[in-house]
Amino acid sequence: MMAAAILADEPLELLGVPRLTDVCTMGRLLRQLGVDVARHGDRLVLTPVDARVVRASYALVRRMRAGFCVLGPLLARRGRAVVPLPGGCDIGDRPVDLHLRGLAALGAELRLDRGYIVATTRQLRGAIIDLCGPRGPTVTGTANILGAAVLARGRTVIRGAACEPEIVDLGRMLNSLGARICGLGTQVIEIEGVQRLSGGSYRIIPDRIEAATFMLTAAITGGAVSIVGLIPDHLQSLLTQLEASGISIDVQADRVAVRADAPPLPVSVAAEPYPGLPTDLQAHWTAFMATASGPSFVEDRVFPLRWGHVAELKRLGADLQCVPGGVRVAGNCRYQGADVVASDLRASAALILAALSARGTSVIHAAHHLERGYEQLDLKLAQLGARIERVSFDTDDQANFRPVNCS
Repeated sequence: MMAAAILADEPLELLGVPRLTDVCTMGRLLRQLGVDVARHGDRLVLTPVDARVVRASYALVRRMRAGFCVLGPLLARRGRAVVPLPGGCDIGDRPVDLHLRGLAALGAELRLDRGYIVATTRQLRGAIIDLCGPRGPTVTGTANILGAAVLARGRTVIRGAACEPEIVDLGRMLNSLGARICGLGTQVIEIEGVQRLSGGSYRIIPDRIEAATFMLTAAITGGAVSIVGLIPDHLQSLLTQLEASGISIDVQADRVAVRADAPPLPVSVAAEPYPGLPTDLQAHWTAFMATASGPSFVEDRVFPLRWGHVAELKRLGADLQCVPGGVRVAGNCRYQGADVVASDLRASAALILAALSARGTSVIHAAHHLERGYEQLDLKLAQLGARIERVSFDTDDQANFRPVNCS
């Protein structure tokens, strides 16, 4: 959504924006690309002020994959884009070939120059684009093509589009600015190009992964929590699996109450594209299933190599075995406090879940990853009864967390 501000002729106001390092990084990237970014509480106001800049900073894009989403908007609005290949969490190979194939179908001329994608066009034209990949739909790829197609001449059809709520929300926001998009939430999205997008104000959806993290924290610690202000339909797969594991779930219009009254039952899962269990919850579920009353199996069909958390969960006492296709989880684990190292954003959260259910004190090193996707997670957990403190004693002065357990 922030990247899409490049497309607008007038200011775009986003409401309900959390204070995350990724938001700050994208803000810095947009400022370099001629977009003024101003924060007022939970509001961001993004105002295009200089359309001449088309080169994105490698130092910023390498920090997070979402930075690559400026490629489509830059190309559509300014006719040229020079964007480095993306970075982000180390969770396995994530090629951008589908992004580039879609932009080429719209008429972009593309070449790779010393690690940068150089894209040019005189006028993008609508096309039929197939984004089906071996691991299912691409979320950032769908976002990039949407950002280009809204200003293309004629009609674009995206087949194999991502159905995630975040893509639906992006499309709705673009429509509020004057785009003509239909089919959101399905695998076939149609876009009728327009000449311009105006400005406007839009409230973003709640973060389903943050909400799910609190649900799983209650489940793994034998506690209870009520999460208010979420959209339960966005987490139907997780709610189904939690109920299957014996967790009590009470769903209302905009809230979910979770209570764990007994040790969880084993439930094997596969992380899949929406509406399946999100890959961003696979690490959390693995940590949770280690405490179940029997064996289970966890698979990740989106990022099959996303297992950086396994070795660290084993340090805390989990009995896990990586095998072709996923991880065997023995269950019946009683976590013991230990020093562990977080490898990425979601692994950080999974380690906190395990540490909060462990006997004794744990220290999670390199927990700065958390700041990319969670706003003040330690303080929110403390409000729920967790004994957790933020410390900093690495030589690079990166934050660490010391969770004890829930009271």
